[in-house]
Amino acid sequence: MQVILLEKIANVGSLGDVVKVKDGYARNFLIPQGKAKRATPENIKMLEERRAELEKQEAEKLTDATALAERLEGLTIQISQRAGVDGRLYGSVTNVDIIDALKEKGFVHLERSMVRFPEGHLKQVGEHSVILALHTDVMATITVNVRGDVANQ
Repeated sequence: MQVILLEKIANVGSLGDVVKVKDGYARNFLIPQGKAKRATPENIKMLEERRAELEKQEAEKLTDATALAERLEGLTIQISQRAGVDGRLYGSVTNVDIIDALKEKGFVHLERSMVRFPEGHLKQVGEHSVILALHTDVMATITVNVRGDVANQ
């Protein structure tokens, strides 16, 4: 399906690009999220009329994400999970756990889809680096200190 992108999307294109994507990706993600519109002549004309406004909104999002990244960069959060005596967690620390810990610190506008684990979910006690994708061009690295609560047997 041919769509017009209304914002920059990683590995797809940038604002105003007319790209061909799979039908399901367009119908189920891009169009409902307001990230794209079908590439019809009317929508292309509408985009050309609103291009300056959309570029300004995109620049504001980038500025906000950069400011948030500066506040987050190098931040350390503590998460406690049940663990065995060998340091392995019974479950794992997921993106939801990390977002909840960040919300307690006052970062309320973060979403779980922003969390990127370089080596998968955290299943071991210790310090781990986690990447937050705040914008397609802005990443912040935080440290997650996983503390184990030894389970009684």
